[in-house]
Amino acid sequence: MKAATVKELKQELSTRSHKELLEICLRLSRFKKENKELLTYLLFESFDETAYILNVKKEIDEQFEQINRKSYFYIRKSIRKILSGTKKFARYSQKKETEVELLIYFCLKLKNFQPSIHKSAALQNIYIRQVELIKKTVEQLHEDLQFDYESDLNKLLH
Repeated sequence: MKAATVKELKQELSTRSHKELLEICLRLSRFKKENKELLTYLLFESFDETAYILNVKKEIDEQFEQINRKSYFYIRKSIRKILSGTKKFARYSQKKETEVELLIYFCLKLKNFQPSIHKSAALQNIYIRQVELIKKTVEQLHEDLQFDYESDLNKLLH
C-alpha cells in the first residue's frame, strides 16, 4: 500500500466529521507509542512549554542515573538512547528554543558525566556533534534569544 501525500491527507481530513476525526486520532494512538506521546503533548502539554521542558529534563536526569557504568559500551548505548529520546521530545514541540534548551541540558549532563566522556572517542564525537547542532540552531533564532543562549553554549565549549 502506498502512503498518501500530506496534501491528500489534509483534503480528506477536511471532509470528515468531528466524530470521525476523533475516532481516527484514537485509532492512531493505539498503533505507536510515539503517536500517543505526540497526542499527549498536543492535548495536555503544548500550552505550557516551560513545564514541558522541565518534565523532559527530569526524564533525562532519571535516564542518566540509570546508565550502566560498567563499560563504555553500555554507556555509549545508553547515551545514544537518551539523545534519541531528547530529540524526539524536541521534535514534538517544533520550537527551536525548546530544541536548543533540551540539547544544551543533554550536553551539560554528558559533559559532567562520570566516568569522563574524554576517555571514549565515540562519546566525545556525540558531544561535539550536538554542540555543533546547537550552534547552528541558535544562529536561526532571534538575536535576543541568541544572546541568552550564548552563555550556555560557552559553558559547553569550555
